[in-house]
Amino acid sequence: MSKDELGRKDYEEALDAMQGALTAMAGWASRTGARVLVILEGRDTAGKTGAINAISQKLNPRQVRTVALSSPTEREKSQWYFQRYVPHLPAGGEIVLFDRSWYNRAGVEKVMGFATDAQVAAFLEAVPGFERMLVEDGILLFKYWLTCDQAEQEKRLAERHDDPGKRWKISPIDLAARGKYAAYTEAREAMLKATHSKHAPWTLVDFNDQRRGRLTLVRDLLDRLSVQTAEEAVPALPPLAEPLAKEHFGVIKPLPGYPAT
Repeated sequence: MSKDELGRKDYEEALDAMQGALTAMAGWASRTGARVLVILEGRDTAGKTGAINAISQKLNPRQVRTVALSSPTEREKSQWYFQRYVPHLPAGGEIVLFDRSWYNRAGVEKVMGFATDAQVAAFLEAVPGFERMLVEDGILLFKYWLTCDQAEQEKRLAERHDDPGKRWKISPIDLAARGKYAAYTEAREAMLKATHSKHAPWTLVDFNDQRRGRLTLVRDLLDRLSVQTAEEAVPALPPLAEPLAKEHFGVIKPLPGYPAT
């Protein structure tokens, strides 16, 4: 860890306080039926999964969903582009976190040649209108781009490669994309220019220090929902109407015909 990076203890203390506020926000969403949609985009290894975990770690998994779609099937490729994302949008009281989203078309699909120039141009033209429909229908939409410079990206890729527990995170697309850093930068700038709008603005967060980046992102999300995070009173547990039951359990024996181990 460099001297400028945030230490684990300071990070965990700050995150713990913010997670309490996130719990209050989730309670507000549940009570009011609010629909919260958070999109996280960034280069490979930028830290999207860690940021999502920081948000969702202490929240009810029945209320908070992470969406990380795999490559589209042949059938999905024939659909309206946004069609496979629409079923994953939040219903009342839900918080949905997109680990990558429809912006794949302006990033990996463009750079790696999975979409034509005409398809990318049509996408960039359609996105502001699509997102306006979501916002005008009441969805609270937050779009974050996690920034990470090339030296830090190479460092993280090397760490993943050398760690058997993380090696699964490196896909053939990740490896092919290593030599296209400049092309990804150009694609990102075109995407931001075309899709940064008043109703659905982008927020860029420095994730070269991932711990500091997570705290910055969570703090921004809470600040933008600040009027909704008042804690509700927690009812006291009433006394039991009858004494505590005393139960006795015997040792579980193996089924007949199965040897004990």
